[in-house]
Amino acid sequence: MNQPITDYGAFLREAKQAVADLNEMQQREAALTQQLAQSRRQLEMEEKAVADHISQTIKRRAADLASGYDKELSRGQERLKKARSRREKAKSQGVKERISEETAPLREQNRQLKLQMKTIFQQNHVPAFCRSSWYYRLYAPRRPGEFAAFLAALLLCFLAIPYGSYLLIPERKPLHLGLIYFACILVFGGLYVVVGNRTKDRYSDTIKEGRQIRNQIYSNGKKINRITREIRRDKNEAIYNLQKHDDEIAQIEQMMSETAAKKKEAINTFETVTKNIIADEISANNKEKLDLLKETCEFQEGEQRTLDEELKDKRLFVTSRFGAYLEKEFLQPQRLDALLEILENGTASNLSEAMDQYKKQHA
Repeated sequence: MNQPITDYGAFLREAKQAVADLNEMQQREAALTQQLAQSRRQLEMEEKAVADHISQTIKRRAADLASGYDKELSRGQERLKKARSRREKAKSQGVKERISEETAPLREQNRQLKLQMKTIFQQNHVPAFCRSSWYYRLYAPRRPGEFAAFLAALLLCFLAIPYGSYLLIPERKPLHLGLIYFACILVFGGLYVVVGNRTKDRYSDTIKEGRQIRNQIYSNGKKINRITREIRRDKNEAIYNLQKHDDEIAQIEQMMSETAAKKKEAINTFETVTKNIIADEISANNKEKLDLLKETCEFQEGEQRTLDEELKDKRLFVTSRFGAYLEKEFLQPQRLDALLEILENGTASNLSEAMDQYKKQHA
């Protein structure tokens, strides 16, 4: 229970000292709160730096580990590519040699037929161009391909050339087209008839015999093509002696398989064991610094709790001791000094009158 105030001056001086102590404690609390916040931020930054260092180190070590195996696998892949290329070349060479061997009789027969045809034409004094492929396409076509060539020649001589020449004339007239066609018929048609009369009619027996020879050459050519296709489609590679290449490829593939298995095992060991060791080592290297920062934070937290208790008690003391006699706005050192001056001047006889007079003076 509050006792009556007998000495207002002593009461106000006591209140001023209590308020000053309270203000000083509040300033200490604010400074301590700021220091604790800074310490906590520094601790968080250091913990994050350590965590980042651990993460980056683990990531870099894992990449280095995988890179070593990847380089070895890449070299193996290159060796495998070259080995397969050598095998393919060996097979290709074997196929060529087999085609050459199995078609040799037919190719030799065609060579003899061409020589025979040349001899016959020379003995009968037939011009050399009469045994060419284009001569037989134009004057003695028999097969679809030869008829197609004959048709193409007609279209070229009597359509493409005349009409193309007509389009090149700046000021074209229908008469020009007629004259061009007449010239083409005269030149190409006349040339065709002249050559035919001087060769086909004159050497008909020799040309017919040449036709038979060419048919035989064509037939042999089809056989050669058929043999070639069958050899290329043949899945049996045993005859090409590729075992050496197959063994090399199998050896490289086995090496790559073992390397891939070692990589998988190494990565698994890294993830389950090595990664934890790295994290523990880095944490141990920074433990002293982190422990010091943690101790600082704990010490400051303890100081803050103690100061909070003291501050709470001080607030309760000020409120209970002086709050019943003084309004809250007067619990300030300057205003307490002003009330004390009013009382000492004798212009007020108690605290209530002093506070009313202060309010009137500062209204």
